[in-house]
Amino acid sequence: MKPITPMEPKMAARIPTTSDWTAQIKWDGVHVLTYYDGREAHLFNRKRRERTLNYPELTNVPSYCSAHSVILDGEIISLADDGRPSFHKVMKRDGIRNPSRIPAIQSQVPITYMIFDVLFYNGEWVTDQPFKERQKLLSNIIIPNEHVQLVRSHDDGEALFDAIKQTGMEGIVMKQLDSRYYIGEKNEVWIKIKNTRDLIAAIGGFTLRDGIVNSILLGLYDRSGEFIYIGHTGTGKLSVLEWRELTKQLLPLEIKQPPFINSVGRHSDAHWVKPHITAKIHFAEWTEGQKLRQPSIQAFVDVPPTECVLVEET
Repeated sequence: MKPITPMEPKMAARIPTTSDWTAQIKWDGVHVLTYYDGREAHLFNRKRRERTLNYPELTNVPSYCSAHSVILDGEIISLADDGRPSFHKVMKRDGIRNPSRIPAIQSQVPITYMIFDVLFYNGEWVTDQPFKERQKLLSNIIIPNEHVQLVRSHDDGEALFDAIKQTGMEGIVMKQLDSRYYIGEKNEVWIKIKNTRDLIAAIGGFTLRDGIVNSILLGLYDRSGEFIYIGHTGTGKLSVLEWRELTKQLLPLEIKQPPFINSVGRHSDAHWVKPHITAKIHFAEWTEGQKLRQPSIQAFVDVPPTECVLVEET
């Protein structure tokens, strides 16, 4: 089975209230499709990069799915101590490239595959079927277990979003019940309403304290390809060990001139790097000067810097 680019929801500000929509939790994890041809299973993320070795808990598809062949769509999450999904935590699994490390970290970072759609079933594509029918099919073929769960649908999107705000989770996704699945597209039949704001940014500079990176300068590319400074942060989920590892990665990338086209303000002590490392950043809002307010680092991600683009939707 050749991997595809999954469908993604569009950003929206308002929650539909009509009965032709259903609401689901937007899980803060890694978007992964599972491909099973009746013999072997392979997992790919939304960038079509293989992650089969990273999640051995999910490769025995017959243990949780009765289909003879299938493509499942879902989000792999890992829960923090407070019971909420932690993107920083799941990236400790997703970022591993040495398969020998997987067995040791499985108990440290347990994962759950939150399945929300089925695209292919027993030799046939089902993407043209309405979402409500694909949901019925999922409920018939998926057998939940310790590492696999079905994403629940809710009739009242506003009530679900209120609950999400109280728990501090990422947001919700609203889906039209009669909608088909649009492979490789963002379509208004799926919309996301976010409680927390985030984006993927590239690192263009850093500051040091006692020889260790203590803050990073962030940028996005505009439509003309210019690298725009959008703010800096030294807060977030990183441990002391991760700051030290980041230092080792950034120092060899150092360049003499800032990569940003615009001014970075008072960072006279900054060291500049060619944009290479990218990170998921949470933030409160955009300022009038097109800077991030209260940005914090969640995790480093496997996204090319050129895909860190300044768009209205962020």
